[in-house]
Amino acid sequence: MKNTLILHINDTSIDEALLSQAADAINQNKTVILPTETVYGLGANALNSEAVEKIFIAKGRPQDNPLIVHVSNMNMLEKCVKSIPEDALSLIHAFWPGPLTLILEKSDLIPHNVSAGLNTVGVRMPDHPIALKLIDLANTPIAAPSANRSGKPSPTTAEHVISDMQGRVDVIIAADHSRIGLESTVLDMTHNPPMILRPGGVTLSQLQMLIPEITIDPQVHHSVDSPRSPGMKYTHYAPQAEMTMVRGDHSKVIKKITHLMDEHKHLNCAIICAEEHIQDYPNQNCLSLGSLSNPAFMASQLFTILRKCDELQLDYVITEAFAEEEMGLALMNRLKKAVGYKILDV
Repeated sequence: MKNTLILHINDTSIDEALLSQAADAINQNKTVILPTETVYGLGANALNSEAVEKIFIAKGRPQDNPLIVHVSNMNMLEKCVKSIPEDALSLIHAFWPGPLTLILEKSDLIPHNVSAGLNTVGVRMPDHPIALKLIDLANTPIAAPSANRSGKPSPTTAEHVISDMQGRVDVIIAADHSRIGLESTVLDMTHNPPMILRPGGVTLSQLQMLIPEITIDPQVHHSVDSPRSPGMKYTHYAPQAEMTMVRGDHSKVIKKITHLMDEHKHLNCAIICAEEHIQDYPNQNCLSLGSLSNPAFMASQLFTILRKCDELQLDYVITEAFAEEEMGLALMNRLKKAVGYKILDV
């Protein structure tokens, strides 16, 4: 077990002396958990294969799932990739720093364990002052998947990462709650036309304003065996409880969920639903994601709610389905993974 150094750093008033300790750790090929606007990341020097190996060990993650490389400037990006197409540059100017990962052909500087043996690499510039300053101070790109034990819900608070990873990593930067709360959109720029491999904080409609022909990989809606994107292969985000999703006409959904709750009344159960629907399940334990009028907020609450399922020691969780448009597409992508694609259509 590692003696983890926990650095409490304020997002709006960064203590560079403290943050320099984390940057030094990166340059010593150690592991550092860092805040981003999406979720907390488990970082290491992206150009050193031995450092990257420590990410997989800390997460308990198989090495056949690629990692995202985080940069803080264009010079750093140019070191990570062979070329930057014009379409990619237009997206970078529009959405970086921000929750958009671009898959490009990797340079020879990127180790094979970062790209899972693929000839491409996912790169983004995070929209978070601490993350950007850390990368600047370390002066190296940082490979960072979500900072949770593999298969657990992604962490959006310092409390989450300390609970999951203290003793498994060298440094934890404890800062504020992640603003977006879901991982970045992953867009494959090596595909013609460009294709979304993972929905996230930048939506399809936003991307299509610049590149109208952008499409969504059909695998976004299903489980996959051969990932082309970080976070696509394994059942992610799942609490300990058994989970089921019920999808369809809302009146039928209410009836089915009520029936399932009755069937499992001997267990500790809960329903994940929209705020407006709590009244449809009287005398039931409901966990609200928020209002249907604000899908971005609902998405930002998902991982917190999934972690609450473990805090409540639930045995069985039923979730409603939600509209798969705009941020709802990312929300449903993560929820489907959480339930292991066990979906009851009614």
